[in-house]
Amino acid sequence: MLQRLSKGLARCEEITAAALAAAVTCLILTNIAFRALGSPLYWVSELAIYAMIWMTFLIAGAVLKRRQGIAVTLVSDLLPPTGRKLVGVAVDAMVLLFALLLVWLCWGWYQPLTLVQTGFDTQAFQGQTFNFIYAENTSTLGIKKFWAWLIVPWFALSLSLHGVANLTQSLMALRGRV
Repeated sequence: MLQRLSKGLARCEEITAAALAAAVTCLILTNIAFRALGSPLYWVSELAIYAMIWMTFLIAGAVLKRRQGIAVTLVSDLLPPTGRKLVGVAVDAMVLLFALLLVWLCWGWYQPLTLVQTGFDTQAFQGQTFNFIYAENTSTLGIKKFWAWLIVPWFALSLSLHGVANLTQSLMALRGRV
């Protein structure tokens, strides 16, 4: 069940990242056309930047799920099969540890319980926490930046799920051989 959920989420992340890559291309070409006509659309550049950021985080989660990230395997290639599996378990544990740390940091960054306690009053939230995450607007789009930054907590939660699935798979492979 966990493996299917993780694989399904990774597939959704890949599809969304591909759509965002196409959107970035279209946005950049649109901006080039409007600049050539003498009336650039400044918000298009900012939207392309945010789309690229989201694309990067989404595909990073899928890549780590599939264990297709760049790796130096010099040491692990010299190890016997059991040693390679142990290295795999260690790598999966480190990815999960990083993901959980990122979840914790995002929780402290967004402080959702405090926001709820203040009745979603951002002024009261800022006065109580001195955290201005919900106050800052984007330069040209005019939306609150925290909406664009929500990709970071998404990535943290997604990577946590992928990390648990990969670590479980690695531990089962290790146990099956040892």
